Amino acid sequence: MNSTDRTPAPLRDVAQNAEATARYLADMQRVLLDMGANLEILQREIRVHCRSVGVEGDRWYHARLRALPVERALKDVLKSVNSLTGGLEKSAYKRRFHDEVVVNTGRARKEKELEKARKKNPQPIQAAPNSREDGDTGQNPSYGGPASIYDLGRKSA
Repeated sequence: MNSTDRTPAPLRDVAQNAEATARYLADMQRVLLDMGANLEILQREIRVHCRSVGVEGDRWYHARLRALPVERALKDVLKSVNSLTGGLEKSAYKRRFHDEVVVNTGRARKEKELEKARKKNPQPIQAAPNSREDGDTGQNPSYGGPASIYDLGRKSA
């Protein structure tokens, strides 16, 4: 146990459980989606306001040109928020997939080890069960058995 294990980490339990991680990331995603919705409303309101502010002597497009950098900055922020929400969702799936890979890797290693052990120590091939108890001589199995379904009850000589 090292010194970092003694200090309580706020998200250590969340990080160790895939389900808790997915719930936490979903909560973060909800917050970001709400923030994104508010930013979209703000973007529209800023666009309307900035494009309507004119200065004496402006041509019709001057207000629009002055508003473009502000609109572009908010557009970039919204793009970042949307990519963050997508990244959070992807992270939750990757975290769950990690646990599945760990479990499957353990199983695969055990199977590989068993297969390696089988190759090193092969089991002797067991002969087919002898039918001498049935009255067969056991010399050639193709001649001693019944010839048709009608002969199943009979013993061959």
